[in-house]
Amino acid sequence: MRVAPTIELNDVTRKALEKAANSNTQSVRFARRARIVLLASQGLTNQEIAQALGIGRLQVARWRERFLADGITGLRQDRPRGGRKVRVDAEEIVRLTTQSCPINATHWSNRSMAAMADTSPATVRRIWRAHGLKPHRFATFKVSRDPRFVEKLEDIVGLYMNPPENALVLSCDEKSQVQALDRTQPGLPLKKGRAQTMTHDYKRHGTTTLFAALNVLDGTVIGQCQQRHRHIEWLKFLRQINRETPKDKELHLICDNYATHKHPAVREWLDKHPRFHVHFTPTSASWLNMVERFFRDLTEERLRRGVFRSVADLTAAIGAYIRRHNNEPKPFIWTAKASDILSKVVRANRKLSSKQNDALH
Repeated sequence: MRVAPTIELNDVTRKALEKAANSNTQSVRFARRARIVLLASQGLTNQEIAQALGIGRLQVARWRERFLADGITGLRQDRPRGGRKVRVDAEEIVRLTTQSCPINATHWSNRSMAAMADTSPATVRRIWRAHGLKPHRFATFKVSRDPRFVEKLEDIVGLYMNPPENALVLSCDEKSQVQALDRTQPGLPLKKGRAQTMTHDYKRHGTTTLFAALNVLDGTVIGQCQQRHRHIEWLKFLRQINRETPKDKELHLICDNYATHKHPAVREWLDKHPRFHVHFTPTSASWLNMVERFFRDLTEERLRRGVFRSVADLTAAIGAYIRRHNNEPKPFIWTAKASDILSKVVRANRKLSSKQNDALH
């Protein structure tokens, strides 16, 4: 006759099992398994324990052996069961998603992939979620081809992270063609259970261009709205910066490569004002210009849902936004080191070169 293995408990383990067996917060399964072990430690056979607890003898034998092998940890969860064999090749779905396209589309949907893999859309969604794949989304990019990219990158990031003493660093740019848009019908306000509404079509009442200089140190903004963005308007904005900044400070202006900023008249004016030092961002790298972050806030918070019946209304709204911003300015903190940015750009260039070589072959 087969005899069940003996279980001996020390005081610590016994107290832990008794606590679990009498607990109202532990799972029912764990409490029952704790009772099995406690009764087994008293010398009862598997058949006697099964009758006492109203369960099967094989179940008692299984958890007696599991406790002897794994201790209390083994009682807390079931071992993985075999279950139905997996009929979907997840690796193949991932490969198709990342390395191919449907015949009549540029990217896969869960239904088209399900039809290709002969499975359900829910299975495809589960596999995509597990592998972090979102074929319906894409991101734009542009790798700079500026031959002086590294030099300009280190120069501008150095200004952000280690600005020179007795100087102001101003991130400057234009937000051109800002439209004064009026909706064709009044929208409905936000209410419980309903989003704010606005018509998809609009009336145009003209445009303006915002010239802005963001003080990297304290977050204040010097702004000016003008009808056009030629070198004439840029010179006018430079004169405003000259008037509104302390005369004993050197000014380091970060600008993009727009032709207006390099016009001969502008260069002549800068030569006559030696406290102005212009630093140009690399080509196709406007993301280095911190004032773009301020333009984003202006667009999202004031312009995108705004209703403007004239250019005058638009410029007044922009001016009021800048004044309120300057009352409680908050600087944007640049944290990315030039070396970290450069390593990402190098990886992007390698991937781009690899793609181009594959296309040629």
